[in-house]
Amino acid sequence: MLFSESFLSRPRRELSPGAYWVPDWLSAEEQRWIVARFHEWGAGPVPPRAAKIGDHEMSVQSLCLGWHWRPYEYSREATDVNGNRVLDFPDWMVRLGRKAIFAATRDQVAAERYTPDAALVNYYGTDAKMGMHQDRDEHLGDPVVSLSIGDTCKFRFGNTQHRNQPYEDIALASGDLFVFGGPARLAFHGVTKILPGTAPEDCGLGAGRINITMRVTGLSD
Repeated sequence: MLFSESFLSRPRRELSPGAYWVPDWLSAEEQRWIVARFHEWGAGPVPPRAAKIGDHEMSVQSLCLGWHWRPYEYSREATDVNGNRVLDFPDWMVRLGRKAIFAATRDQVAAERYTPDAALVNYYGTDAKMGMHQDRDEHLGDPVVSLSIGDTCKFRFGNTQHRNQPYEDIALASGDLFVFGGPARLAFHGVTKILPGTAPEDCGLGAGRINITMRVTGLSD
């Protein structure tokens, strides 16, 4: 054999302490099921929208579960869209989040106590990007769980101090899991490019990329 199996595989990696990449974590069936839920959410009380940061409109379309995010705060109602209350955070996503934490960290205690209560669901079209930023609007430091479905993206994961180097670029593909917490919880990260036509035929999404990020806000009504 010219190439070994380990050379061809995409192994689980810890990019930095607290930042874990688990390729091919979601099965094709699971991806299709989540894509179907995505379409249901989009037809719900709050439609997807491009959030604005100052006068700048983001290139991704976003919808929220549990808590509605707008720069730089959470609320139950989407006051910057139509004023409706967002959909509740689904119980199945809590279970999925706990499963993801264990897959990434191998820490059963951390997995069992992980209770996300909000999700940002972003749709990236062909030309969409996400600038380097920190996820710092949550009151607690629990990990962020990120799931990718559809086209592969060039994902840049950096340091906690600034947007510049050192950072690492990786290719997040359909079904990949990425978890960052602990020392990496406030690392700058972003999406620099979408690779059109790379979505698997059986993932349920014809074009573009869906990214779901689960968070623990630390908020209460």
